[in-house]
Amino acid sequence: MQRREFLGTGCAAGAAAIGAMATTGPAALAAATAGAGEAAKKQVLEWRLYRLDAGAMRQQFEKFLADAAIPAFNRIGARPVGVFGLMEGTPATKSAGAAGQMEVGPADLYVLLPHESAESLATAAQRLAADAEYQKAGAAVINAEKAAPAYKRIETWLMLAFDAVPRVEAPTKKESRIFQLRTYESHSDAKAAKKMEMFNTGGELAVFRRSAMNPVFFGQTLAGTKMPNLTYMLGFDDADAQKAAWDKFGKDPEWTKLSTDPQYKDTVSNITNIMLKPAACSQI
Repeated sequence: MQRREFLGTGCAAGAAAIGAMATTGPAALAAATAGAGEAAKKQVLEWRLYRLDAGAMRQQFEKFLADAAIPAFNRIGARPVGVFGLMEGTPATKSAGAAGQMEVGPADLYVLLPHESAESLATAAQRLAADAEYQKAGAAVINAEKAAPAYKRIETWLMLAFDAVPRVEAPTKKESRIFQLRTYESHSDAKAAKKMEMFNTGGELAVFRRSAMNPVFFGQTLAGTKMPNLTYMLGFDDADAQKAAWDKFGKDPEWTKLSTDPQYKDTVSNITNIMLKPAACSQI
Protein backbone atom coordinates (compact mmCIF):
# COMPACT_ATOMS: atom_id res chain seq x y z
CA MET A 1 0.00 0.00 0.00
CA GLN A 2 1.33 3.45 -0.88
CA ARG A 3 1.55 5.79 2.06
CA ARG A 4 -0.13 8.61 0.18
CA GLU A 5 -3.36 6.62 0.26
CA PHE A 6 -3.43 6.18 4.04
CA LEU A 7 -6.32 8.57 4.58
CA GLY A 8 -8.47 6.80 2.05
CA THR A 9 -7.76 3.10 2.44
CA GLY A 10 -10.42 2.74 5.12
CA CYS A 11 -12.98 4.03 2.63
CA ALA A 12 -12.58 1.27 0.06
CA ALA A 13 -12.38 -1.50 2.63
CA GLY A 14 -15.40 -0.09 4.44
CA ALA A 15 -17.44 0.10 1.27
CA ALA A 16 -16.79 -3.59 0.65
CA ALA A 17 -17.97 -4.35 4.17
CA ILE A 18 -21.12 -2.34 3.58
CA GLY A 19 -21.89 -4.24 0.42
CA ALA A 20 -21.54 -7.52 2.26
CA MET A 21 -24.02 -6.61 4.99
CA ALA A 22 -26.97 -8.97 4.66
CA THR A 23 -29.16 -6.79 6.83
CA THR A 24 -28.63 -3.71 4.68
CA GLY A 25 -27.46 -4.81 1.25
CA PRO A 26 -25.93 -2.63 -1.47
CA ALA A 27 -29.26 -1.79 -3.09
CA ALA A 28 -30.81 -0.69 0.19
CA LEU A 29 -27.74 1.37 1.07
CA ALA A 30 -27.72 3.04 -2.34
CA ALA A 31 -31.43 3.85 -2.02
CA ALA A 32 -30.96 5.26 1.48
CA THR A 33 -28.23 7.63 0.32
CA ALA A 34 -29.97 8.77 -2.85
CA GLY A 35 -33.38 9.94 -1.68
CA ALA A 36 -35.40 12.65 -3.40
CA GLY A 37 -34.07 16.02 -2.28
CA GLU A 38 -31.21 16.85 0.07
CA ALA A 39 -33.29 16.37 3.22
CA ALA A 40 -34.11 12.77 2.27
CA LYS A 41 -30.51 11.63 1.73
CA LYS A 42 -28.92 9.60 4.49
CA GLN A 43 -25.20 10.11 4.75
CA VAL A 44 -22.67 7.32 5.15
CA LEU A 45 -20.60 8.22 8.20
CA GLU A 46 -16.95 7.27 8.53
CA TRP A 47 -15.74 7.53 12.13
CA ARG A 48 -11.99 7.23 12.58
CA LEU A 49 -9.84 7.06 15.69
CA TYR A 50 -6.23 8.09 15.12
CA ARG A 51 -3.89 6.71 17.76
CA LEU A 52 -1.29 9.40 18.47
CA ASP A 53 1.50 10.19 20.90
CA ALA A 54 1.37 13.44 22.82
CA GLY A 55 3.70 16.23 21.77
CA ALA A 56 5.21 16.51 18.31
CA MET A 57 3.19 13.70 16.71
CA ARG A 58 -0.16 15.13 17.82
CA GLN A 59 0.85 18.68 16.86
CA GLN A 60 2.06 17.65 13.41
CA PHE A 61 -1.10 15.64 12.76
CA GLU A 62 -3.45 18.46 13.79
CA LYS A 63 -1.57 20.80 11.46
CA PHE A 64 -1.88 18.24 8.67
CA LEU A 65 -5.63 17.99 9.23
CA ALA A 66 -6.05 21.76 9.21
CA ASP A 67 -3.78 22.57 6.26
CA ALA A 68 -4.21 19.54 3.97
CA ALA A 69 -6.67 16.82 4.90
CA ILE A 70 -9.81 18.76 5.85
CA PRO A 71 -9.69 21.06 2.79
CA ALA A 72 -9.14 17.98 0.60
CA PHE A 73 -12.05 16.10 2.14
CA ASN A 74 -14.25 19.15 1.64
CA ARG A 75 -13.24 19.22 -2.03
CA ILE A 76 -14.41 15.64 -2.52
CA GLY A 77 -17.71 16.39 -0.78
CA ALA A 78 -17.11 15.22 2.80
CA ARG A 79 -18.35 18.03 5.02
CA PRO A 80 -18.49 19.16 7.72
CA VAL A 81 -15.45 17.32 9.05
CA GLY A 82 -15.36 16.90 12.81
CA VAL A 83 -12.14 16.47 14.82
CA PHE A 84 -12.38 15.66 18.52
CA GLY A 85 -10.12 14.74 21.41
CA LEU A 86 -10.90 13.26 24.79
CA MET A 87 -12.00 15.84 27.33
CA GLU A 88 -9.41 16.06 30.09
CA GLY A 89 -10.32 14.07 33.16
CA THR A 90 -13.20 12.21 31.49
CA PRO A 91 -12.28 8.62 30.54
CA ALA A 92 -14.62 6.35 28.62
CA THR A 93 -17.00 4.62 31.03
CA LYS A 94 -19.48 1.81 30.71
CA SER A 95 -22.91 1.32 32.17
CA ALA A 96 -24.26 -1.54 34.29
CA GLY A 97 -21.83 -0.85 37.10
CA ALA A 98 -18.67 -1.57 35.15
CA ALA A 99 -15.55 0.22 36.26
CA GLY A 100 -14.21 3.17 34.27
CA GLN A 101 -12.23 2.00 31.27
CA MET A 102 -9.91 4.20 29.25
CA GLU A 103 -10.53 3.37 25.62
CA VAL A 104 -9.19 6.57 24.10
CA GLY A 105 -5.73 7.95 24.83
CA PRO A 106 -5.30 11.61 25.83
CA ALA A 107 -3.52 12.43 22.55
CA ASP A 108 -5.80 10.41 20.25
CA LEU A 109 -8.11 12.15 17.78
CA TYR A 110 -11.50 11.15 16.43
CA VAL A 111 -12.30 12.29 12.87
CA LEU A 112 -15.86 12.31 11.51
CA LEU A 113 -16.23 12.14 7.72
CA PRO A 114 -19.77 12.41 6.31
CA HIS A 115 -20.06 10.97 2.79
CA GLU A 116 -22.99 11.68 0.50
CA SER A 117 -23.13 8.12 -0.82
CA ALA A 118 -21.48 4.73 -0.67
CA GLU A 119 -19.88 5.48 -4.04
CA SER A 120 -18.37 8.69 -2.67
CA LEU A 121 -16.87 6.78 0.22
CA ALA A 122 -15.54 3.99 -2.02
CA THR A 123 -13.80 6.40 -4.41
CA ALA A 124 -12.37 8.75 -1.78
CA ALA A 125 -8.91 7.14 -1.80
CA GLN A 126 -8.50 7.51 -5.54
CA ARG A 127 -9.70 11.10 -5.52
CA LEU A 128 -7.32 12.04 -2.71
CA ALA A 129 -4.44 10.35 -4.52
CA ALA A 130 -5.22 12.49 -7.58
CA ASP A 131 -5.51 15.73 -5.59
CA ALA A 132 -2.21 17.52 -6.24
CA GLU A 133 -2.95 20.26 -3.74
CA TYR A 134 -3.53 17.71 -0.98
CA GLN A 135 -0.43 15.71 -1.91
CA LYS A 136 1.72 18.85 -1.74
CA ALA A 137 0.23 20.38 1.41
CA GLY A 138 0.28 17.09 3.29
CA ALA A 139 3.58 15.69 2.04
CA ALA A 140 5.30 15.60 5.44
CA VAL A 141 2.62 13.30 6.85
CA ILE A 142 1.62 11.42 3.70
CA ASN A 143 5.24 10.45 3.02
CA ALA A 144 6.28 9.92 6.65
CA GLU A 145 9.16 7.52 7.18
CA LYS A 146 8.80 4.25 9.10
CA ALA A 147 11.21 5.54 11.71
CA ALA A 148 9.06 8.62 12.31
CA PRO A 149 5.42 7.68 11.62
CA ALA A 150 2.70 10.32 11.49
CA TYR A 151 0.38 8.23 13.69
CA LYS A 152 0.46 4.86 15.43
CA ARG A 153 -2.69 3.23 14.03
CA ILE A 154 -6.14 4.07 12.66
CA GLU A 155 -9.35 2.41 13.82
CA THR A 156 -12.43 2.88 11.63
CA TRP A 157 -16.18 2.44 11.99
CA LEU A 158 -18.75 2.85 9.20
CA MET A 159 -22.29 3.93 9.95
CA LEU A 160 -25.48 4.72 8.09
CA ALA A 161 -27.24 7.85 9.34
CA PHE A 162 -30.63 7.46 10.97
CA ASP A 163 -33.85 8.37 9.17
CA ALA A 164 -34.56 11.00 11.84
CA VAL A 165 -31.05 12.54 11.62
CA PRO A 166 -30.11 11.88 8.00
CA ARG A 167 -27.27 14.40 7.87
CA VAL A 168 -24.54 15.57 10.23
CA GLU A 169 -25.49 18.70 12.15
CA ALA A 170 -23.34 21.35 13.85
CA PRO A 171 -25.60 22.46 16.71
CA THR A 172 -23.21 24.92 18.38
CA LYS A 173 -20.11 26.89 17.53
CA LYS A 174 -19.38 28.30 20.99
CA GLU A 175 -15.75 28.18 22.07
CA SER A 176 -16.87 26.37 25.23
CA ARG A 177 -18.73 23.64 23.32
CA ILE A 178 -18.44 20.00 24.34
CA PHE A 179 -19.62 16.77 22.74
CA GLN A 180 -20.95 13.55 24.18
CA LEU A 181 -20.36 10.30 22.27
CA ARG A 182 -22.51 7.33 23.23
CA THR A 183 -22.58 3.78 21.88
CA TYR A 184 -25.51 1.49 22.64
CA GLU A 185 -24.69 -2.18 22.23
CA SER A 186 -27.43 -4.81 21.89
CA HIS A 187 -27.38 -8.55 22.41
CA SER A 188 -29.10 -9.28 19.07
CA ASP A 189 -29.78 -7.68 15.72
CA ALA A 190 -33.51 -7.70 16.46
CA LYS A 191 -33.06 -5.75 19.69
CA ALA A 192 -30.66 -3.32 18.00
CA ALA A 193 -33.28 -2.65 15.32
CA LYS A 194 -35.87 -2.09 18.01
CA LYS A 195 -33.69 0.50 19.75
CA MET A 196 -33.20 2.32 16.44
CA GLU A 197 -36.97 2.28 15.98
CA MET A 198 -37.36 3.80 19.45
CA PHE A 199 -35.24 6.74 18.31
CA ASN A 200 -36.49 7.08 14.74
CA THR A 201 -40.25 6.63 15.04
CA GLY A 202 -40.89 5.85 18.70
CA GLY A 203 -40.41 9.44 19.80
CA GLU A 204 -37.11 9.36 21.70
CA LEU A 205 -35.29 11.65 19.28
CA ALA A 206 -38.11 14.18 19.55
CA VAL A 207 -37.61 14.16 23.33
CA PHE A 208 -33.88 14.69 22.79
CA ARG A 209 -34.45 17.74 20.63
CA ARG A 210 -36.95 19.46 22.89
CA SER A 211 -34.65 18.79 25.84
CA ALA A 212 -31.80 20.65 24.04
CA MET A 213 -29.84 17.42 23.63
CA ASN A 214 -28.69 18.47 20.19
CA PRO A 215 -27.76 15.73 17.70
CA VAL A 216 -24.54 15.89 15.71
CA PHE A 217 -25.16 12.44 14.24
CA PHE A 218 -27.01 9.20 14.92
CA GLY A 219 -25.61 6.18 13.12
CA GLN A 220 -26.31 2.48 12.69
CA THR A 221 -22.93 0.74 12.79
CA LEU A 222 -22.41 -1.31 9.62
CA ALA A 223 -18.78 -2.24 10.22
CA GLY A 224 -16.74 -1.88 13.37
CA THR A 225 -16.46 -3.27 16.88
CA LYS A 226 -19.01 -4.15 19.57
CA MET A 227 -21.71 -4.94 17.02
CA PRO A 228 -24.63 -4.80 16.84
CA ASN A 229 -24.75 -1.21 18.04
CA LEU A 230 -25.77 2.32 17.31
CA THR A 231 -23.60 5.35 18.04
CA TYR A 232 -24.63 8.95 18.44
CA MET A 233 -23.07 12.30 19.31
CA LEU A 234 -24.69 15.26 21.04
CA GLY A 235 -23.40 18.84 21.14
CA PHE A 236 -23.76 21.30 24.01
CA ASP A 237 -22.67 24.90 24.57
CA ASP A 238 -20.87 23.87 27.77
CA ALA A 239 -20.99 21.46 30.70
CA ASP A 240 -23.81 23.36 32.40
CA ALA A 241 -25.94 23.12 29.26
CA GLN A 242 -25.27 19.39 29.10
CA LYS A 243 -26.37 18.84 32.70
CA ALA A 244 -29.51 20.95 32.24
CA ALA A 245 -30.45 19.07 29.07
CA TRP A 246 -30.11 15.64 30.64
CA ASP A 247 -32.11 16.78 33.68
CA LYS A 248 -34.88 18.02 31.40
CA PHE A 249 -34.79 14.81 29.38
CA GLY A 250 -35.12 12.63 32.49
CA LYS A 251 -38.25 14.52 33.58
CA ASP A 252 -39.98 14.50 30.21
CA PRO A 253 -43.29 12.57 30.48
CA GLU A 254 -42.88 11.09 27.01
CA TRP A 255 -39.49 9.67 28.00
CA THR A 256 -41.02 8.23 31.17
CA LYS A 257 -43.63 6.51 29.01
CA LEU A 258 -41.10 5.25 26.47
CA SER A 259 -38.67 3.95 29.08
CA THR A 260 -41.35 1.67 30.54
CA ASP A 261 -42.84 0.52 27.23
CA PRO A 262 -42.44 -3.30 27.18
CA GLN A 263 -41.73 -3.41 23.44
CA TYR A 264 -38.42 -1.61 24.09
CA LYS A 265 -37.35 -3.77 27.04
CA ASP A 266 -33.78 -5.11 26.93
CA THR A 267 -32.86 -3.31 23.72
CA VAL A 268 -29.54 -2.10 25.17
CA SER A 269 -27.07 -4.38 26.93
CA ASN A 270 -24.16 -1.97 27.36
CA ILE A 271 -23.45 1.75 26.98
CA THR A 272 -20.12 3.45 26.36
CA ASN A 273 -20.05 7.15 27.19
CA ILE A 274 -17.20 9.49 26.20
CA MET A 275 -16.89 13.27 26.60
CA LEU A 276 -15.02 15.07 23.82
CA LYS A 277 -13.72 18.54 22.99
CA PRO A 278 -13.29 19.80 19.41
CA ALA A 279 -9.83 20.37 18.02
CA ALA A 280 -9.07 23.86 16.73
CA CYS A 281 -9.41 22.64 13.12
CA SER A 282 -12.81 20.96 13.62
CA GLN A 283 -15.70 22.16 11.42
CA ILE A 284 -18.18 20.92 14.04
